[in-house]
Amino acid sequence: MASQDWFEKDFYKTLGVSSDVSNAELKKVYRKLARKYHPDSNPGDRAAEEKFKEISEAYDVLSDQQKRKEYDQIRAMGSGARFSAGGPGAAGGFEDLFGGLFNQGAGSTGGSWSYSTRAGGAGPGYEDLLGGLFGGGAGGYGPAGFGGRAAPQRGEDQRAQTTLDFTTAVRGGKIDLSTTDGRSFTVNIPAGVKDGQKIRLRGKGVPSPTGGEAGDIILEISVRSHPVFERDGDNLRMKLPVTFAEAVNGATVEVPTLSGSPVKVRVPANSSGGRVLRVKGRGVATKKHTGDLLVELQIAVPNHLNEQQQAALDAFIAASPAENPREDLLRTATAR
Repeated sequence: MASQDWFEKDFYKTLGVSSDVSNAELKKVYRKLARKYHPDSNPGDRAAEEKFKEISEAYDVLSDQQKRKEYDQIRAMGSGARFSAGGPGAAGGFEDLFGGLFNQGAGSTGGSWSYSTRAGGAGPGYEDLLGGLFGGGAGGYGPAGFGGRAAPQRGEDQRAQTTLDFTTAVRGGKIDLSTTDGRSFTVNIPAGVKDGQKIRLRGKGVPSPTGGEAGDIILEISVRSHPVFERDGDNLRMKLPVTFAEAVNGATVEVPTLSGSPVKVRVPANSSGGRVLRVKGRGVATKKHTGDLLVELQIAVPNHLNEQQQAALDAFIAASPAENPREDLLRTATAR
């Protein structure tokens, strides 16, 4: 899993954190930077795209306990090794560090070596030299650490964000997604995904550099609000205005649904504002459960009364008993 270029990259500096940063703080910093430099927030900005790739790579390594441990070990070793040749008055070079492996004195190159990663028929690479230090043959890092011939490595995971409209999140659907390296594909969004939920897209991440399986994309979902409905677990909620007469006498009214087809609901007589009616099976439908639609009644008070209406209201008030509907509330609030 280790990479040769870890010697040259300071992932802590890339994210602007200290080497003893906690996982929680690391995640917080990454999310802030990812939002700032995400290609969706910076269309056409190549510099922001490259920065997003850098912070994603850094977070992928430092957020993984095993990768971070290996990275810290590699970096600690690299602090004493430089890729420049040794010379009079110069700091110990790459040859100084490994000269003893080939029976050469310190500072002696002892021959010509290539420091690049092997490819095809190229000569010994950087991984070949490290492999000898730990008892392994040529071939670099093995799947379980140093030494041994490397098995095909799995590609890196990528992290991405997308925003869905409320209806797609509830009912599911297909969206098109583009990666920072130019790949595009269609994603099936399951019904019932929630705001902040993460979906793993297997095999859609970074391709393996050695012929292994590709990594995954971890897709974080944001959901836009809806002007009528809101989510309550697997239920949907909405507020339904009714007239004073409908609330007092009862009525059958039409209620909108997310599917677009309204349903008829019976408002019981003498209903107060805030009463909740339940419409079965009109909520969020997932593989495991289907929620309901919860309809909260709101008494619609007229903005203006004509003379006849005002006279009728005055007569109604005069005929009504003198009662205070807040009496129990006031008494309960002061009780100990």
